[in-house]
Amino acid sequence: MTKMYAAIAAAAVAGLLGGTALYIFLQNGDDAFAQCRGGQIGGGDIGGPFTLVDETGATVTDADVLAKPSLIYFGYTFCPDVCPIDAARNAEAVDILEEQGFDVTPVFISIDPERDTPEVLAEFTDYLHPNMIGLTGSADQVRAASQAYKTFYRKQDGGDPDYYLVDHSTFTYLTLPGVGFVDFFRREDTAVQMADRVACFVSNAPVSQASR
Repeated sequence: MTKMYAAIAAAAVAGLLGGTALYIFLQNGDDAFAQCRGGQIGGGDIGGPFTLVDETGATVTDADVLAKPSLIYFGYTFCPDVCPIDAARNAEAVDILEEQGFDVTPVFISIDPERDTPEVLAEFTDYLHPNMIGLTGSADQVRAASQAYKTFYRKQDGGDPDYYLVDHSTFTYLTLPGVGFVDFFRREDTAVQMADRVACFVSNAPVSQASR
């Protein structure tokens, strides 16, 4: 875990709003989750199929991973401060939801497949939450997943090739089984605020998709 903090520079997140399109979820002109939303930014559809590699080295798809309500974050384990803080916040929100009877999966997708092997991700996610799923894959697989969720990442140029940083977006995405992406959370959202909104979404989802 200490290697995550070896670099002292914070990961830059410039241009994140411009690089990530977020949309208003409408169903037949009527948003069933309107009362749950924290705000929307217009854009294109978010989410979609992906194929990645989990912490055990097994190839998995979105259908395998997102079988429950899920909080998805794109980051990397070497991130000096942003990713550990955001992922820990997400884990705390999941614990709050569990106390309320909601079963939500925290998912961490690496945008640094060069260094984030399944073994590295297992150490990182197990430290943060026992139920957190870490995903990596080939550069093409990671790029496809990132593009599906309209995220941004870019490896910084120069410096030590083993200690580089990666600029990336920092939104957390909420998906529901049978529904897909329904909303996002910003860095300033607290664990309590996230839990309140996630509980609202899950409670208002069709009975067949709710997980309690």
